[in-house]
Amino acid sequence: MRDVTSSWKLSELQRLFVTFWTSVPYLYLPTSIPLPFFSFSFVPDSQHVATVTNPLPAAFSDLLPHFLVEPDDVYIVKNKPVTLTCRSTPATQIYFKCNGEWVHQDDHLIERTVDPATGLPVMQVMIDISRQQVEKIFGLEDYWCQCVAWSTTGTQKSQKAYVRIAYLRKNFEEEPLGKEVALDQEVLLRCHPPEGVPTAEVEWLKNEEVIDPSADPNYHVTADHNLIIKQARLADTGNYTCVAKNIVARRRSSSASVTVYVDGGWSEWSKWSACGADCTAWRSRECTQPVPGTGGKDCQGLDLQSQNCTSELCPQTASGPEDVALYVGIVAVALCLLLLLIVVVLVYRRKKEGLDADVADSSILTTGFQPVGIKPTKPENSHLLTIQPDLTTTTSSYQGSLRSRHEITGKFSVTNGPLLDPLPNGSHTLHNGKLPSDPAEFMNRLSAQSYFKTLPRDTANTSYGTFNFLGGRLTIPNTGVSLLIPPEAIPRGKIYEIYLTVQRKEDVRLPLAGCQTLLSPVVSCGPPGVMLTRPVILSMDHCSDASPENWTMRLKKQSYEGTWEDVLQVGEELPSDPYYCQLEAETCRIFTEQLGRFALVGESLSMVAAKRLKLLLFAPAYCTTLEYSIRVYCMDDTQDVLKEVMQMEKQLGGRLIDEPQVLLFKDSYHNLRLSIHDMPRAHWRSKLLAAYQEIPFYHIWSGSQRSLHCTFTLERLSLSTCELTCQLCVWQVEGEGQSFSIDINIAKDSRPLDSDFLVLDNSAPALAGPSAFQIPYLIRQKICSSLDAPCPHGADWRLLAQRLKLERHLNFFACKASPTSVILDLWEAQHFHSGNLNQLAAVMAEIGKQEAMIFLVTDGEC
Repeated sequence: MRDVTSSWKLSELQRLFVTFWTSVPYLYLPTSIPLPFFSFSFVPDSQHVATVTNPLPAAFSDLLPHFLVEPDDVYIVKNKPVTLTCRSTPATQIYFKCNGEWVHQDDHLIERTVDPATGLPVMQVMIDISRQQVEKIFGLEDYWCQCVAWSTTGTQKSQKAYVRIAYLRKNFEEEPLGKEVALDQEVLLRCHPPEGVPTAEVEWLKNEEVIDPSADPNYHVTADHNLIIKQARLADTGNYTCVAKNIVARRRSSSASVTVYVDGGWSEWSKWSACGADCTAWRSRECTQPVPGTGGKDCQGLDLQSQNCTSELCPQTASGPEDVALYVGIVAVALCLLLLLIVVVLVYRRKKEGLDADVADSSILTTGFQPVGIKPTKPENSHLLTIQPDLTTTTSSYQGSLRSRHEITGKFSVTNGPLLDPLPNGSHTLHNGKLPSDPAEFMNRLSAQSYFKTLPRDTANTSYGTFNFLGGRLTIPNTGVSLLIPPEAIPRGKIYEIYLTVQRKEDVRLPLAGCQTLLSPVVSCGPPGVMLTRPVILSMDHCSDASPENWTMRLKKQSYEGTWEDVLQVGEELPSDPYYCQLEAETCRIFTEQLGRFALVGESLSMVAAKRLKLLLFAPAYCTTLEYSIRVYCMDDTQDVLKEVMQMEKQLGGRLIDEPQVLLFKDSYHNLRLSIHDMPRAHWRSKLLAAYQEIPFYHIWSGSQRSLHCTFTLERLSLSTCELTCQLCVWQVEGEGQSFSIDINIAKDSRPLDSDFLVLDNSAPALAGPSAFQIPYLIRQKICSSLDAPCPHGADWRLLAQRLKLERHLNFFACKASPTSVILDLWEAQHFHSGNLNQLAAVMAEIGKQEAMIFLVTDGEC
């Protein structure tokens, strides 16, 4: 380039100088770049001369600079700086401005060239931006930069380029859940990827292969990343995974197992067979269109059909004396069989009457208001609840047979009728409600029936027993689940074998919609279809905050076909309904005259509705390595889930390291966070890269994932380090939180798994007859006869309900044949482990009915 000298008048020179002064970014210019501006000198003849360094060619001196390259938006990955580039022509200077401040001249990398076609100067400037620079203003506004180019004519600004720190969180906002669907049904798998910058792209895998909707139009991925299988095919059975990725990382959701099942269909009937010698023709059909597959239902209905017919082999008329003799013989045999049947019926009725007389023996009914096997004491008011003269009876186990003693053959089955067929091999003797037969054999027999295919084969969470009109109780220890069968609930003369089980989540398909959540275990009692003359009471835990104004709670029951139906809305029950619910702080008690499979489902009415979560901390009982893991379980606060986790940790060799705590988890759509703090850094360090771990909201709220947990992996710097002190915090974002203060010696702590933290239930799984109840049968009858009749002064069953704080259910009690008996049933269900008979006696005295409790019963009167 060449230098050009020009002359101006003084006023023009001053104007140009002001323009220059207000255009440059600094009062100084880079010393390594030739000055593109003017130098001034004054001559004696008052002519003023300005000198331009590196001026533009005269033909282009009036052009504004324009940008050949402008800076683009960029992302900082991990700690790598990014480079912004700007190129302009014709330009004499280019500088960057970031977030309103000029970048120092020493931070610019400048390159000058000349466009060979135009001869114009081309200037390129680059700067580096580090993560630290961006983090200084992170959260206040986005970090941006733009470049400004000068020429002799003026300035131009480039577009803004935004610099952002790229990341991708680990936890999905919503992960796909496994499903079992019928053939041709639409399937929706939800996926909400983790938060990230830039926004993550989503793809779906089936059995680790990428799904391409363009290649298979049966798949469709929605704009919000959900996968839709339009019509489920058998080939669509598999494991589906949602994958999110951006420039930082690639995350995988947990896999969702989709099973496409086929319900069986019957083929067309075959043609009728030829008429046989028995005057019968047959036709058949098979369950082959389609064949049931992958857990689908078997065909319903008959597969073989017969009808009467005639043919040469089957004559319709008889002739001759030999035929008459044949008919006479048949009639004689029929009469003999009829007489034999009458004799059998008479014998059976006599034995049945003898059974009822044995059960009503006074040795059973005169034990006083005392639990079985415990010698009565003489507390205050106990004289009100005592039957004389047998005050020292210490055992009341009925050891007679509960079946008729003749041999019966046949298989155990559940028919469409109300009763069960007899069990094989004749009678079973019942001792305190405990069957001597093998529990596994009983469950195998049940599971062989079509309705019971989803019953668990293991017996850890199942109880069963044989019961008659005296009633009884089934309990699954350490689960909070029990079934009370009141006296007279089973018709006299009938004997039922009844089971109670807690279903595993993988055994049932319970559909939940919207913000619904499972609040209780899924419990089955049966067999379904048995006839009951009064309600039984099913008790199970729930994990709601027991604030009915925040919830709509519904009792769901599974039909014989497998669909779930709403049979009750809590608080909206009608006295005439076959179901009724008593909701307590932590327990739900269901009155039902129909056995089946039940679950309590809640739907929040506001964001203040909350579930109770139980938080448990487990660690290895023995640690011989440098690594030490703490598992934090965040589970529904019900005893059955606690039992499941305890059993699982026992197999893993874990132990509780702090007392369990309860956290209220609100329906606020916020995740649950877990973090660990205040570890002695000189001896321990955490291997967690992030500041905290998160469990997505939906995983907890749905209630379908029973044993959610996070693991904190710690590392001690020496094997000699055994003392561990730290704080572990669990909290819902913008919600409630709990903290654990851990102070343990990982080498010396030898506490057993359940010590100090759990109250174990050692009650018998099955109790039949009087041993199952606190109130003896005869006293119960006296109370009912005394309080059932309405009293003008109110000293009747209504006052009993009020004293027992059950007045909300007066309408329900009133519609029963014996309101008092239903109240006592509920009292028995509530107070089986902690029943205070003295308190009940005091209530009776307050009502003014103590004369109903003071009576004498002799053996002869019984």
